Amino acid sequence: MPTHYKGTQKQIDTLNAFIKMTRASESINGRLSRSLSCESITMSQFGILEALLHIGPQNQRELGKKILKSGGNITLVIDNLEKRGFVTRETDPSDRRAVIISLTKEGEKFISDYFPVHLEKIVEEFAVLSPEELKELARLCKKVGIQE
Repeated sequence: MPTHYKGTQKQIDTLNAFIKMTRASESINGRLSRSLSCESITMSQFGILEALLHIGPQNQRELGKKILKSGGNITLVIDNLEKRGFVTRETDPSDRRAVIISLTKEGEKFISDYFPVHLEKIVEEFAVLSPEELKELARLCKKVGIQE
């Protein structure tokens, strides 16, 4: 659905691209979130578990940056993962203000078993793109996303 905004051509084209990018992202995330809800896990919880599986223990602040969540939100996500027995918290020996988050054996088993299933759903979502289109999409998203 294009914009009905009446502005310069550059404004209209930019707004249309933004709307399409946002709608595509929300649509894909909605379908993937429904799949995760069958496992009683949120997209944020999955992101934390996946980062811990593939990168290893990290402090809470780093995890928040990786999944683009604020300090208060990341605390709640980790609280819920800890309640399920998927992660543990330990004070960072090199910085007592920081907390290191690690997978438990149960958390590692869950994410190791479920990650391939979730990845296949992501692959299915992007199957409409050719390999070249997929690379171009990744390049463009990175270009737009790096603004800091």
